[in-house]
Amino acid sequence: MKSAKNRYAVLFGFAGLFLVLSFLVRTALLIWAFPQAGLSFSGILSVYAKGFVFDAGVALFFTIAYALYLLVLPQRLNNTVFNRVFTYTGFFLALMIVIFSFFAEFTFWGEYAGRFDFIAVDYLIYTYEVISNINQSYPLPLLIGGVLLATALLTWWCSRRGMFRNSFQSRTPFSKRILIFALLLGGVLAHAFLISNTWAEKSKNRYQQELSKAGVYSFISAYLNNELAYDKYYLLEDDDKAFTTIRQQLQSPDAQYLENGRSIYRNITDTLAAIKPNVIMITIESFSADFMTRFGNKEHITPVLDSIAQNGILFTNMYATGTRTVRGMEALTLAVPPTPGQSIVRRRNNENLFSAASIFRKSGYEATFFYGGDGYFDNMNKFFGNNGYDITDRLRHRLVDDKLASKRTNIPDSAVQFENAWGVCDEDIYKAAIKSADEKYAAGKPFYDFIMTTSNHRPFTYPGGKIDIPSGTSREGAVKYTDYAIGQFLKAIQDKPWYKNTVIILVADHCASSAGKNEIEISKYHIPCIFFNVPDTAPQEIPVMCSQIDIYPTLLKMLHWSYQTNFYGKNVLDSSYQPRAMVSTYQKLAYLETGKMVILSPQQKAQCFSWSPAKNEEQPIPMDNTLLSHSVAHYQTAYSLFKNNGMRK
Repeated sequence: MKSAKNRYAVLFGFAGLFLVLSFLVRTALLIWAFPQAGLSFSGILSVYAKGFVFDAGVALFFTIAYALYLLVLPQRLNNTVFNRVFTYTGFFLALMIVIFSFFAEFTFWGEYAGRFDFIAVDYLIYTYEVISNINQSYPLPLLIGGVLLATALLTWWCSRRGMFRNSFQSRTPFSKRILIFALLLGGVLAHAFLISNTWAEKSKNRYQQELSKAGVYSFISAYLNNELAYDKYYLLEDDDKAFTTIRQQLQSPDAQYLENGRSIYRNITDTLAAIKPNVIMITIESFSADFMTRFGNKEHITPVLDSIAQNGILFTNMYATGTRTVRGMEALTLAVPPTPGQSIVRRRNNENLFSAASIFRKSGYEATFFYGGDGYFDNMNKFFGNNGYDITDRLRHRLVDDKLASKRTNIPDSAVQFENAWGVCDEDIYKAAIKSADEKYAAGKPFYDFIMTTSNHRPFTYPGGKIDIPSGTSREGAVKYTDYAIGQFLKAIQDKPWYKNTVIILVADHCASSAGKNEIEISKYHIPCIFFNVPDTAPQEIPVMCSQIDIYPTLLKMLHWSYQTNFYGKNVLDSSYQPRAMVSTYQKLAYLETGKMVILSPQQKAQCFSWSPAKNEEQPIPMDNTLLSHSVAHYQTAYSLFKNNGMRK
């Protein structure tokens, strides 16, 4: 239907076009997610109803500045070349941004099964890695060409429908323009003050939450709320009570607290002689437990890890604390529960914290962080470099001054056989770690290394001719290459003089995806962890539920170390250990014990669920006050310690 002659014809036409395109995008995403979503008919209706409200808000925000322009534009300038050029150009650019964002939503959904969030905000900061990743994962010239072509065709179609002509030839009186602008401004203000992105999260079904949102709206919401203060948004107990509870939870027969009150600093004592091997922790990018044959995978893409699992110490019931690499790094270095918002790796004032490196350095070890990309990404270098680790990475940002307190070593071009957007291939980072280990051994220095791999990440590219799945074709290929590279690493070090005295830890930073029908899909946090080559320890499986934060307390007990600690992690082999794990999204904080969990969320909300790992079912149940107390104690005290410098050495 052709638009009527009105100065606001272009504005209303753009808004209508945006709503139609948004409806189509939401429908396409719904069809994509439907087999896993478990949505009811009423849930689908809610998706479209709430989605329309969010889409209308985005349309208002997009057009309010143009509405002000139309209000003040004199009538004599309405049909001039100036206004025509300004309107056509503005329409084209705004529509191009909209179409590009819709394309981006599909790629983001494919990776994270969600609308834009704080991850997308982060991606604006680290443009080199992100743009390179997009370029290597998708046909970028075709993508850009498609966006421009679609924008041009829709602009032409709108022009053919008379939208622009009706705006330019209109004589809308000033009084009517004031009324229209006032209504539009009122809509903007009402939306800004009355509608929050959390409105979409009322449902228990995560797919329903995400499908209800609008990508642009979610992006702006994440940008404005990139950090969350636990003491402002979450359920609180009296601080003294919370610390009393957490001290009781962390108490063990070999532990003695060194400070009273709001502290978890304690001494761990072992009566046997300490064993002090080198330790290499390989943190595997995006590696879900269900990639392994041991956990039910039928594709046999992890023969090396499955073999290591049979000959090492396999934790069969370990959970990652979050869904991003920096969250895994936080857990694996600081052994703390996840706090809401950003990982501590990305926060200010995160230097000189008590970390795994603190314990090893106190015993005379050298600690090094190895990363195949540029550690400027995600603030890795600043975090590791100012918390006891030397750095070995791939220098790209030569104009960036990370102001590190440690030594930084660049991986030279001559040491690189393959590289993609995220960094050198896993084989190359292992070679850098082996070279470093040789040098430290020759100098008589024990070492503790944290190796972060990158190959199991989109665009899933790796050196050709290594495995039977072509590079860049699938996640399964990246998993198989990741496994292959671990095998090559172990072959390369078996004849090294330091090998027999070196413990290898293999653990994932997080799973490959976190999407599911539940608010927090616990199965999507299940990761493998293997201790290999531990002295005087027979192969075994450890079936108790535990967390990434428990790795070093458990290993150090196996090695009979006495040390001081600020860790929340515990030795899972202790007879007093009570199985528990902590997992999180950006806003939701879950605390698990056997068969049940509590989820804490903003606005001081807490919900209790029964949880069946075998059936992957979560059902609401009446609140378990003891479980709630344990949950709040862990998260509240972790936030308090970081905020008040209680995590520092």
